[in-house]
Amino acid sequence: MPPPLKREGKPSVAVRAVIDTNVWVSSILNPTGRPAMLRKAFEEGAFHVVISEPLLEEITDVLSRPKIKSKHELTDDDIEELLTLLDEHTEYALLSGDVSICTDKDDDFVIETAIKGKAEYLVTGDGDIKLDKDVVAFLSKYGVTVISIPNFLNLIEKA
Repeated sequence: MPPPLKREGKPSVAVRAVIDTNVWVSSILNPTGRPAMLRKAFEEGAFHVVISEPLLEEITDVLSRPKIKSKHELTDDDIEELLTLLDEHTEYALLSGDVSICTDKDDDFVIETAIKGKAEYLVTGDGDIKLDKDVVAFLSKYGVTVISIPNFLNLIEKA
């Protein structure tokens, strides 16, 4: 795997994070919002991203939906740019499907990605994850903190 992106003069930071699908999708739909700021920080090498095949597949699926593409005037090039960035500059976690903790079972792979990828943070706007005390407690046993986009941006800014 290629190393995380690194701009000249910026040290590589050891913070490891899983960024949930909703954040990546928002980063492309609203180029001036906080998710886009997080993407820019990633591109500048401010933190290291861990991803998994199911997470990348979900991002691809959501961004490829005709309703989303037409409503937000997304081009195939816009989508490909993000997918290439993620594919080439993230570390992949191998999943086995042995995590079953979320109310929304479709979120279990996100939790497993954070655990198997030895992430320190799971950045999400998904209430099914961040507001579920059982999920938060489960992740904390593995050293993973569920964190909002603004709080994560503050954290990496201080690092």
